[in-house]
Amino acid sequence: MTPPPLLAAPLLDVRDLSIAFAQGGGKETLAVDKVSFSLERGRTLALVGESGSGKSITALSIVRLLPPSAIHPSGSIDFAGDDILKLSDARLRAIRGAKITMVFQEPMTSLNPLQTIEQQIGEILELHGARGAEKIRARVVELLGEVGIPNPSERLAAFPHQLSGGQRQRVMIAMALANRPDLLIADEPTTALDVTVQAQILALLERVQKTYGMAMLFITHDLGLVRRFADDVCVMQHGRIVETGDVEKVFATPEHPYTKALLAAEPKGAPPVEDESEPVLVAANDLKVWFPIKRGFLRRTVGHIKAVDGVTLAVRRGSTVGVVGESGSGKTTLGLALLRLIRSEGPILYLGERIDAKSVKEMRPLRRDMQIVFQDPYGSLSPRMSVAEIVAEGLGVQMRGLSFEETREIVANALAETGLDPAMMDRYPHEFSGGQRQRVAIARAIVLKPKFIVLDEPTSALDMSVQAQIVDLLRELQAKHSLAYLFISHDLKVVKSLAAHLIVMRYGKVVEEGPAADVFAAPKSDYTRALFAAAFRIEAEPHPGDKAG
Repeated sequence: MTPPPLLAAPLLDVRDLSIAFAQGGGKETLAVDKVSFSLERGRTLALVGESGSGKSITALSIVRLLPPSAIHPSGSIDFAGDDILKLSDARLRAIRGAKITMVFQEPMTSLNPLQTIEQQIGEILELHGARGAEKIRARVVELLGEVGIPNPSERLAAFPHQLSGGQRQRVMIAMALANRPDLLIADEPTTALDVTVQAQILALLERVQKTYGMAMLFITHDLGLVRRFADDVCVMQHGRIVETGDVEKVFATPEHPYTKALLAAEPKGAPPVEDESEPVLVAANDLKVWFPIKRGFLRRTVGHIKAVDGVTLAVRRGSTVGVVGESGSGKTTLGLALLRLIRSEGPILYLGERIDAKSVKEMRPLRRDMQIVFQDPYGSLSPRMSVAEIVAEGLGVQMRGLSFEETREIVANALAETGLDPAMMDRYPHEFSGGQRQRVAIARAIVLKPKFIVLDEPTSALDMSVQAQIVDLLRELQAKHSLAYLFISHDLKVVKSLAAHLIVMRYGKVVEEGPAADVFAAPKSDYTRALFAAAFRIEAEPHPGDKAG
């Protein structure tokens, strides 16, 4: 009788991996707790979960790039027969960057700003044995071509800041592919990108995986990407894997309550219908923001960057206008211009009164009515100020004469409105999660009881479950205070649940606008259709079961 064929061992086999971090006072925090999974060649395994679940720490442990505060890694990480945790530094260097490579979330912080693209990719090749300047240059050009960089030979001397976000991420992928790895670890590789660029990067990763026959560990908090892109999934919570299995099975019949909660966490519901009897709060007509291009010794103006080029809009009391488009389309510049935070041309009206010609002093009383919430809850809050000081800062300018007790009471009410415990007001931003920090930013905006708020990508840096909470919070505040929102985002699913009116921008111009439900149902512009296809095809397409070949 012929014995059954032996099953091939997985390329990566992680068993009972645990990682702790040292805390002050001799204490330890367990970040990864007895995690086990395996990954075969040619397949994609997704690690999903919210921030702090242990996804990235697990991935970093596979290449032993843990921060110095990490202590006592235990268990085993078997890669092609070697236990990574027991390898010598020399052997690890031979594997890292050659057999196992990583693509990180933010390419601008991962690429050296002082080196050209050729130097950075060439260095990876040299470290792993490539010799000869011409041979290395030819390989760099080949790699840039493989990842879709146009005119690759002309881009060799470019520095990272001279490339777009999508191009920088393509360079990171080229570096990861330089030595034809067996395992690619992609840690949130598309989070900071527009939906169209995101779709391009995912298609690129699929293509190169087929070409190289790689295994891929894909780390994300976006379950839509997992459904579209992965073969298997591990769901992590508090350092543990709570559910694992085939993507189709886990998504169709989730068993663990946390998995069910994650799958139900996307923003849902329809925005309130725009009430045309309400007054127009903020309006602009043929608004332009042109930045001069100056060259030569005398710095003469030789042209303009037309960031906003002839935009007309109106935002009614209690309603939301959504502004969507790719990076560089002029969305944020439009919001800043409406708030008179940058120079612009064309009438801007607030409650029917022109404000575009008002001086800084004349604008000061209106600042109370017009606020902004920024994209990054980490960068927009001062780390040296307590939450109470951050939220109360505007009160000191607009409501002078308040006593200490009165100020504390107003701050406490604003925090309570945004779902935060007022007892935490004396803590500092680093003591809060990303979602809590964004609530602090919203509390800072509403503490002066404004009428109009510009929301500039307020959910893009947040987990999907936290996104849904922030969307619900914004809805509640709008209904309670009849707030008018200008909601700027590239996340069309969030916009669809909030905006009554939609403006689609490209290269500073409006390419399509109208009631949001109508635009989403039947987009007229080719660009709008392409934008929607990139955003919603993740849900529309079935899982490609034959993706791995």
